[in-house]
Amino acid sequence: MTDIGFFLNASRETSDDDVISIARQADSLGYHSFWTGESWGRDVFTVLTMVACHTENLRLGAGIVNVYSRTPALIAQTVASLDILSRGRAILGLGSSGRVVVENWHGVPFDSPLARTREYIDIIRMALSGQPVNHQGNFYQMDRFRMISPPMQERIPIYVASLGPKNLALTGELADGWLPIWAHRERISGLKEDIAVAATKAGRKISDVTVAPYIMCYAASDAQDLGHGEGLLRDHMAYYIGGMGSYYFDSFSRAGFASEAQAVREAWNSRDRERAAAAVSDRMLESVAVLGTPEQCRNQLNQFRQAGVDLPIATFPHGTDVDAIHRTIEALAPTAGGQ
Repeated sequence: MTDIGFFLNASRETSDDDVISIARQADSLGYHSFWTGESWGRDVFTVLTMVACHTENLRLGAGIVNVYSRTPALIAQTVASLDILSRGRAILGLGSSGRVVVENWHGVPFDSPLARTREYIDIIRMALSGQPVNHQGNFYQMDRFRMISPPMQERIPIYVASLGPKNLALTGELADGWLPIWAHRERISGLKEDIAVAATKAGRKISDVTVAPYIMCYAASDAQDLGHGEGLLRDHMAYYIGGMGSYYFDSFSRAGFASEAQAVREAWNSRDRERAAAAVSDRMLESVAVLGTPEQCRNQLNQFRQAGVDLPIATFPHGTDVDAIHRTIEALAPTAGGQ
């Protein structure tokens, strides 16, 4: 299995021409999917529509749409529209996001993320099937909603972004794919087992759930560029651990990096960004990222596959220039180096 996707932060820092050029390159090299997300930039579905109009085979992943800022009916309508326009290439990634985004940016309460995600999946599945949606739930009460423009795919894949135990169980029970970020290579098999247990209880198999983590990747052109890429990765990791609340701090701590994570947080809170990045240890970097020459990157990606990853999704640290993105996509392509 050599499927690989990639994630591109399609903010205005990357021009539309560059986004299209990168997507076309990946499409020509046999990549499985193009993923993008949304935060304070452009919305995910508009960007995916742009990419759909300039590619032929690349699947289009919303990674992720949060379950607070849109109703489940609107999400179903929008992803169905994308699927129709792209002739059956849409993938829907769902997640709860976080309190800061949901309450401060969208102005709605961040309550019951697990139960809300479950209800969203139920409603979206029902709507996409073409059935009338008569739903009396904890968050939505719906009567006679029915989509008259169904998607092309009989079943649009729904992936869930999850790391905590209860979310992993939900993923195993209901999702077509698992979409974690900062998934430590040594922990993947254990987390996958948690998903498998829940899948079995629901009468499913672990093979029903595609394991598709975002993996930070940087293929360097020479020794100097290698140092540059390593610096970008450390900066990016320090930002998530120190500047994004407790979620990623807790995740790295659970993975055996509690002292390093604490050092990153303390430096970050002191506004010493350089010291925060330096506190990211080599072992931390190696456990979550792919970095090196093209051949080294391919070998490291294969280690993730051997750990249980079905669909690695290559992503790039903040500050990676367009040339480095093109180079990394070429290095990790399904046919590159006999991969």
